[in-house]
Amino acid sequence: MKNILITGGAGFIGSNIALKLAAQGFNVTVFDCLDPQIHGTEPEKSSPLYRSIVGKVRFVNGSVTDREAFASVLEGQDAVVHLAAGTGTGQSMYDIEKYVSTNVGGTALLLDILTNVPNKVKKVVLSSSRAVYGEGKYECANCGIVYPKPRKDEDMQKGDFECKCPICGGPVELLPTTEDSRLSPSSVYGITKQTQEQLVRTVCASIGIDSVIFRYQNVYGAGQSLSNPYTGILSIFSTIIKNHNKINLFEDGQETRDFVYIEDVADATVLGLLKDTGNGHTFNVGTGELTTVETVAKTLMAKYGIQVPCTITGNYRLGDIRHNHADISAARTLLGYQPKISFGRGMEIFTSWVKTQEVMVDKSEESMAEMRKKGLFK
Repeated sequence: MKNILITGGAGFIGSNIALKLAAQGFNVTVFDCLDPQIHGTEPEKSSPLYRSIVGKVRFVNGSVTDREAFASVLEGQDAVVHLAAGTGTGQSMYDIEKYVSTNVGGTALLLDILTNVPNKVKKVVLSSSRAVYGEGKYECANCGIVYPKPRKDEDMQKGDFECKCPICGGPVELLPTTEDSRLSPSSVYGITKQTQEQLVRTVCASIGIDSVIFRYQNVYGAGQSLSNPYTGILSIFSTIIKNHNKINLFEDGQETRDFVYIEDVADATVLGLLKDTGNGHTFNVGTGELTTVETVAKTLMAKYGIQVPCTITGNYRLGDIRHNHADISAARTLLGYQPKISFGRGMEIFTSWVKTQEVMVDKSEESMAEMRKKGLFK
């Protein structure tokens, strides 16, 4: 395996994987449309991600929805790391056609070409998301292991944000989400990722191509777009703080996420690409640790030495989940994956990088206004 195609390879995760593979001597082709939401209107000037790969890999500007362009870049490739996708959970709830067209349509096009056009591809690695689990795995004292349904609007209006047992309605205790947990996405984004998984798993098996699927938790780190108000809570909060604006914490600020540093995510993905032990498997990629959103905001302010008002608003977005953290034992056992960068160390690296960057315009209120207009932000 020598020639690797990375769709979405100029993005945050893709560029890091591309650089790791290039440093190991692989011939890397990056296929990316350079979405202005991520890269700005002049990527050569405004996108550190794009600039980081220029001259180090072969770059092809194009969309995964363009059959001719996609078929062209697949020629001569030994493996595909398929990352190209829209990634904003909230945005996906109203920009539905775009998310389905890119995420599902682009994946279907990839598999259609691999099925019907002669090629050398031996493996497809898919980036999926913890969003496929929806609210995830819990335990009810009365009903045992349960998978809560999306939280009710009427409950959240009253400030009741915790998940309930879907059987008896009682309280539940969060458990680490294993890969065999029930899939119950609560956003359009999550639905598209689940569909991507099913397509890749089914079609690759039928045409004799190995596949590996990774469900990434909340990925963060140096290089993450500071101008995209739709995804990457650490970047969004950083831009708000650097502009000396107020942080509005959704719900009660106690919702939790499993934050995993970009280097660990890139390492796990490369392991899945190169090791046969991962073939046919789906893996969670995270740390297994939980951090509240309020903790993130306070930690960032402390790192930057900038205190801004931090208000718990009680507002909420439809499609968001309450808690989630990964059971990563499968990736440890089959791939030898072990996260190396703690949340504390990752925050040090990330905030040190942010301090070297130009302060971007804070567009968070603009994105919230857009969701409020659609009735998705309460």
